[in-house]
Amino acid sequence: MVTRLSNYFVRTLREDPSDAEVTSHKLLVRAGYIRRAAPGVFTWLPLGLKVKAKIEGIIREEMAAAGAFEVHFPALLPRDPYEQSGRWTSYGDGIFRLQDRKGADYLLAPTHEEMFTLLVKDLYSSYKDLPLTIYQIQDKYRDEARPRAGLLRGREFTMKDAYSFDYTDEGQDASYMSQRDAYERIFQRLGLEYVIVAADNGLMGGARSEEFLHPTAVGEDTFVRSAGGYAANVEAFTTAVPDPVPFDEGEAPVVFDSPNTPTIETLVAHANAVLEPRADGRPYTASDTLKNVVLALTHLDGERELVVVGLPGDREVDDKRAEVAFAPAAVEAATAEDFERNPLLVKGYIGPWSPAGAVLGEESATGIRYLVDPRVGEGSAWITGANLDQKHAHSVVAGRDFFADGVVEVANVVAGDPAPDGSGPVELARGMEIGHVFQLGRFFAETLGLKVLDENGKLVTVTMGSYGIGVTRILAILAELNNDEKGLVWPASVAPFDVQVVATGRDAAAFDLAEQVAASLEDAGLDVLLDDRPKVSPGVKFGDAELIGVPQIVIVGRGAADGEVELWDRRSGERTVVPAADAVQTLASR
Repeated sequence: MVTRLSNYFVRTLREDPSDAEVTSHKLLVRAGYIRRAAPGVFTWLPLGLKVKAKIEGIIREEMAAAGAFEVHFPALLPRDPYEQSGRWTSYGDGIFRLQDRKGADYLLAPTHEEMFTLLVKDLYSSYKDLPLTIYQIQDKYRDEARPRAGLLRGREFTMKDAYSFDYTDEGQDASYMSQRDAYERIFQRLGLEYVIVAADNGLMGGARSEEFLHPTAVGEDTFVRSAGGYAANVEAFTTAVPDPVPFDEGEAPVVFDSPNTPTIETLVAHANAVLEPRADGRPYTASDTLKNVVLALTHLDGERELVVVGLPGDREVDDKRAEVAFAPAAVEAATAEDFERNPLLVKGYIGPWSPAGAVLGEESATGIRYLVDPRVGEGSAWITGANLDQKHAHSVVAGRDFFADGVVEVANVVAGDPAPDGSGPVELARGMEIGHVFQLGRFFAETLGLKVLDENGKLVTVTMGSYGIGVTRILAILAELNNDEKGLVWPASVAPFDVQVVATGRDAAAFDLAEQVAASLEDAGLDVLLDDRPKVSPGVKFGDAELIGVPQIVIVGRGAADGEVELWDRRSGERTVVPAADAVQTLASR
């Protein structure tokens, strides 16, 4: 049945919504695909649901081809499974918790690993039942502190999440590759450029974790890649560790006056002015200094802990890398109150060594853990704080004058850093995560008791994989990629309609021919939107057609009396006058 714009539930807007930051948000609201219900929460209108269903249809086809079966869990879930896995607590403020009238705890599911695990435990008990891959397409909920960019980062969003179940690691590897290959086919069918990057395995471990990132300037993820083929997001990037530097007793650390040098920039300028020149003749730079950054960790039980991280002075702490390194604790910079409670930390002049003895480290006077960047290797010498006001020290050697409690990867990655696999220097790019494939291993199965009998009748713990695709995020990215100054221009694979027929003018012949063309196109198997609105000017109709973004448009107007219509390719802008019968044949064959 032809869909008629005269009674279709859609209203277009001429102005961008005031809260929209990115193109997809602006156009999806203006074209009548979504409406804001609350920050990060959107109402889906008929046009939006049609595009969303097209994306989901492609996903379902490729999941079926990969041998996965669809299920559907509720979004409202009980506390107990998440308590068993520890995630009721570890999610912190990131989830929506609620209680029923009897005081029982529930949450709005941010993800469903626990429920998938328990479902398989309930129904399967033998290795003969495996391998198994099941998936759902379901709404998820996360209490984003700063929802932004429309559908790109919201509090309610639609995901496809799949889980594989095997009883051997070899089986898990095969299931993982099956889903990984399916993801490549999905993104290729959607016309989405993607880069597969190594990702952090997170708290649950697992043998392998990879993200599919779409390179885009509006992306929230930074990833690195080398000409030799290495690719990783910055959280998973590992620093090439320098070889140890031999050292003898040599020159002991020397404390020197450094008034008004609380920053690396002022310290470097002062060092070049007052210290003996370097042996190689080059001036001192920020990379010769050891910066000591005080971070505050808030653990899940509410305990607040200070840690000090030593890193080369030409590096900064990357918030995302720090978040991963110290998870599940929350990380922030130490406050003025933290320094007041720890007077041995001389702000601006903190160092791992001082003439008065160790100030940093678990065995020190403060008891504050001291962690270092991998570049602070044994035998490396530094200019650093002397833990005395207005004083620094030079010739401070790691492994001789100070020792760290551990190594931590929190420093920012910069273009030119060597890839850890030796494939050359890396470059940085921005991307948006569109998919994630992850070998969970046995964490959830062990925690929730999912075991099966193997060939020898012995109970073995099942190993799992997790595979996610952000459906609504992909829709927004497609809108970001497919638009012009007039509106959306959808790819045919996900467009809400195959063809839009626009009847223009006041002549009844035009409206009659438009009805005939629309009906013929429907009979040919195309999904048609007919703009049959009376008393609406051609300019308004054309403006709406450009905004809505159906890829093929048929204009029925002045040539209707002669049986002619105009074919308008929305993407190329090309317009061609043809007989109405030829238009139907042309469009039906595309």
